[in-house]
Amino acid sequence: MAIRVQAEDFDVGAELAALTAGNTAIGGVASFVGLVRDIAPGSQTGGDAVGAMTLEHYPGMTERQLAAIEAEARARWPLDAVLIIHRHGRLLPGDRIVLAACASAHRAAAFEACWFLMDWLKTKAPFWKQEETAEGSRWVAAKDEDDAAAARWSTRTP
Repeated sequence: MAIRVQAEDFDVGAELAALTAGNTAIGGVASFVGLVRDIAPGSQTGGDAVGAMTLEHYPGMTERQLAAIEAEARARWPLDAVLIIHRHGRLLPGDRIVLAACASAHRAAAFEACWFLMDWLKTKAPFWKQEETAEGSRWVAAKDEDDAAAARWSTRTP
């Protein structure tokens, strides 16, 4: 199990190399890196400019939930390795927020499991996000489309 919740940035290449080191049974790695955007989510143009985002979490509870999400992915797909790194604290536009990576003998399992991880991390991981804009700070609300994306996995099996 490779789960980390940290304030520090991470090196994607080094993390992926460590994930697969010494395991020649791995045939594919799928990964996703989430970044802080400089505009409010849900708007490609004309959205409020975001100067920073602060992510808060409840230590202990967060790691347990991430472990449960990872365990669910491992139960659904034949994975050789899984990595979840999620940052907390104040982040600026362009900063990395999250890295999810899944390694498997076959690419389909790696792709699907990584997609699943991100859908469930977005909706089930206990992080609270606050955006800083010119109008002040505001908490980011959950979105119906994120819930719908996560819900599609409730009946889906590989």
